[in-house]
Amino acid sequence: MDIKELRTLSKEKLNIRLLENREKLRELRFKDSNHQLKNVKEISAVKKEIARILTILNQSK
Repeated sequence: MDIKELRTLSKEKLNIRLLENREKLRELRFKDSNHQLKNVKEISAVKKEIARILTILNQSK
């Protein structure tokens, strides 16, 4: 999701999305350790989205 789209979401929706992305990252890491993950770049994409969400949440305080 783009940063502009994330800025339009409410804090509650951002927190929910943050939890979902953290869970997805955990699953991707497990798959990577078991050599089941085909696209390793997906891990960095999820990490970047988590960072974007955290940045928006910290700016709005």
